[in-house]
Amino acid sequence: DRNVLPLPGSLRGGAAAKVVGALLSRGLIAETATDQFAKADTALNRIWRNDEDGRAILVHITDAGLAAIGVEPEGGDSAPTSADAASSAEASQDAPADAAPKARTPRAGTKQAQLIEMLRAEGGATIDEIATALDWRSHTVRGALAGALKKRLGLTITSEKVEGRGRVYRIVP
Repeated sequence: DRNVLPLPGSLRGGAAAKVVGALLSRGLIAETATDQFAKADTALNRIWRNDEDGRAILVHITDAGLAAIGVEPEGGDSAPTSADAASSAEASQDAPADAAPKARTPRAGTKQAQLIEMLRAEGGATIDEIATALDWRSHTVRGALAGALKKRLGLTITSEKVEGRGRVYRIVP
């Protein structure tokens, strides 16, 4: 039903408001007013808040939110149905059209940028070469390859054994 609630039990009060506010501002979720006059209840955690008229406001994930987590939207229905669906649909269209997360790129001049430059060079780089150039330890280099480059930046890194040099790492173009 695309309802974002209930939130995890560990996310309450001000923390919940910050998380929901950030998702709303990015257009990943939207608020939907209902015809119900039920009070927002923190114990049940099914209603986000009440508007000035006392109507219950729900929060649902938008198509951009689904895209951000890698889920294809099913059909054309992007919100829970209610009598006020038309007015809430207008509100969700005010969200930025480019709400999908942007690909991360490292800042120029950082050690991460130097690491990427070394791995893109023709011949690649070994763990020891990277550790010496960046003044890192070998475990830090391996962690940066797996965490920052593969997971966060989504780069594909290959390795091969080179005679006289050891294992050489490269970024696949």
